[in-house]
Amino acid sequence: MIDSTPERPSEKSAEANVSVRGFEIIDEVKKELEIVCPKTVSCADIVTLATKDSIALAGGPRFTVQTG
Repeated sequence: MIDSTPERPSEKSAEANVSVRGFEIIDEVKKELEIVCPKTVSCADIVTLATKDSIALAGGPRFTVQTG
């Protein structure tokens, strides 16, 4: 995910994402994944999988998601 600059806002600062927290965790996961499998896992995949697992850990339904 691209960080905002003074000249150009990014998805991290978009109004739709104002309540999203944990971008630093996504950045760290992405950094580690790039070491193991470069240019393979997108930030969107990381967010999707983290959301799916969070729902399951909170007692919600378990489901599969497509990645890529």
